[in-house]
Amino acid sequence: MGYFEQALLAAVLIGALSGLVGTLVVLRQRTFFAQALTHATFPGAVGAAILGVSIPLGAAIASIFIVGIMTMIGRVNRQGNQVASGILLTAGFALGVLLQGLNPSLPVKVDSYLVGSILTVTASDVTLVAIVLAFAVLAIVFLGKQIMFSTFDVNGYRAAGYREWPIELLTLLLTTATVVTAMPAVGAILAIALIAAPAAAARLVSRTTTQMFVIAPVLGAVSGLAGVLLSRSLDVAAGPTIALTATGLFMLALVLQRLAGTVRAPREADARRAPRRSLRLKA
Repeated sequence: MGYFEQALLAAVLIGALSGLVGTLVVLRQRTFFAQALTHATFPGAVGAAILGVSIPLGAAIASIFIVGIMTMIGRVNRQGNQVASGILLTAGFALGVLLQGLNPSLPVKVDSYLVGSILTVTASDVTLVAIVLAFAVLAIVFLGKQIMFSTFDVNGYRAAGYREWPIELLTLLLTTATVVTAMPAVGAILAIALIAAPAAAARLVSRTTTQMFVIAPVLGAVSGLAGVLLSRSLDVAAGPTIALTATGLFMLALVLQRLAGTVRAPREADARRAPRRSLRLKA
């Protein structure tokens, strides 16, 4: 398999994974957490490059500390998850830049961590994405009902005798794994676009959450595939092109949803007038 074909496969798998896990992120209102995580794993990637070890491994280790720190800050009195995410978003990004500045001889440029380089992904990167995607699919298939119960009715979920922390931990693990696996391809900054945009677009055009879990991965895969093809034809970076493609699909879904609402409104109004007209005729 050539490097470009491998990049296309990676883009499709990463897009599908991001759309699938992004659905959980959007429904459980964890988008800001995911954004903070993408930025805060940046110093782990830089540190891994300095030590000469795997970049995804460094980002994964950093994410473990980040989730722990976020949890502790979120439990502090008068604080919360949003505060913790905001603090670590800037602190993590600043630490990554500082590490880069203290190591000017680092052979890899910092830009490659920020916007990604999908044409340089390896076979091991693709395998890792496939494993995480398979795990995410199995988790949603077998635990989907509990996840949705916990998402839409937390009090009822607790009253039913379930513990909320296992589902929350599962969501955090899936989000973290998605961010880590997407970083080599789309970078620390742009990963959030591929996670949030397809899921948000699917939410606009879906009538049920089941449809959303099907449509979002498809939109994510289309974003990845179209982004790589466009980047090659336009001779631009693939990461930003993928992110812009995902954003474009969201805007298209928003327009279609608005148009559908405009068409539906007159029909519903006509439907309400019809019974009134029949009553007048009978009178």
